[in-house]
Amino acid sequence: MYKKIKGTDDIYGEDMKYWYFIENTAREITRLYGYSEIRTPIFEQTELFVRSVGEETDIVQKEMYTFKDKGDRSITLRPEGTAPTIRAFIENSMVATGLPKRLFYIGPMFRYERPQAGRQRQFHQFGIELIGSSSSLADAEAIVVADRFLKSLGLVDYTIKINSIGCEKCRAEYKKKLKEYYSDKLDKVCDDCKRRYNTNILRLLDCKVDVEYVKDAPKITDYLCDNCKKHYEETKNILDKLDINYEEDPLLVRGLDYYNGIVFEIHHGKLGAQSAIGGGGRYDNLIKELGGQQTPSLGFAMGIERLIIAVKKEGIPVEEIKNNEVFVAHLGESARIEAIKISEELRDNGISVVFNTMERGLSAQLKHASRLNCRLCLIVGENELERNVVILRNMKTGEQIEIERDYIVGTTREWIDEQ
Repeated sequence: MYKKIKGTDDIYGEDMKYWYFIENTAREITRLYGYSEIRTPIFEQTELFVRSVGEETDIVQKEMYTFKDKGDRSITLRPEGTAPTIRAFIENSMVATGLPKRLFYIGPMFRYERPQAGRQRQFHQFGIELIGSSSSLADAEAIVVADRFLKSLGLVDYTIKINSIGCEKCRAEYKKKLKEYYSDKLDKVCDDCKRRYNTNILRLLDCKVDVEYVKDAPKITDYLCDNCKKHYEETKNILDKLDINYEEDPLLVRGLDYYNGIVFEIHHGKLGAQSAIGGGGRYDNLIKELGGQQTPSLGFAMGIERLIIAVKKEGIPVEEIKNNEVFVAHLGESARIEAIKISEELRDNGISVVFNTMERGLSAQLKHASRLNCRLCLIVGENELERNVVILRNMKTGEQIEIERDYIVGTTREWIDEQ
């Protein structure tokens, strides 16, 4: 027997209602803010992610699914959604239709990580990209969209953490101070931090091992230039005026190299070690880095699997998927075709119908309808058809009535609405 690959999941049954709930909410919220959906390939040229995410990041060094295709090209399953979206923006000359461009995506991503609750090797993200605006209004909008989305899911136990990691000028001075701070601690830090000290010093602040050194490290907000400081203050002021709750975290840097300026993360209080449910920020230099014109941009992404865990942890009721509303059972050769016609009439009126396609007696059909959690059962029998009626049965209470053929749709709809 074949089994699914480690770190992947089969999504079906009762779980599907959570996926529909989150994806439908994401589409509705992005609609309210004028975002259009984009769907990019799940695999791209490896160099796209090396250039964008950063050669020294954990994603590129340890986590990417990379292979050679039959043309000896290096291909990678996408580990995140921003780089493919920006590649599509450049390749398809989307700038020609005007800026800013608002895009969103929902889809699977792939990273070779140690599977655990809320962390899979194939996982799914919802994300937005706001391309073409350098205004603090854009930074605030991204955070507001994220906040409205989470509130629309019914979540309350989450915290938005924000910071500014400044521009290249700010970071140059800050990196010097950070190197000075860690210079006498190199023999004490973890192996990853030893490597990052010379390749990407900011990533030391993201270390989950040497947290005692991180908390006492210099704060980048003390080294922001006037422009970056002004942008950060303007963004916070807008969020304050809109009553968006957030916490400042001067050690927040994010794990991808393309970020600059405003960055943010969202953590949920009931998810333990894997508390991050989303994050984002500015990437003003990414489009130029990937071959386009210098274009200020920003965005965020959220993990759908972790959002589902959060929704369940908070006990948020999620509407059942409205399928299997009616099971149509039939008895006798001459009743089959009429039962099919009745099923199609119900479907024409938006009622979900499961039609019996097996050679079963009535008791077996009713048992199957019960297993499917059908709310109602229509029984179409030869004897009833001779009298121009069918039987409508409530599967929960056992109540049943006879309905004249012409009133099947109306009465069935009434019974569904009453439940």
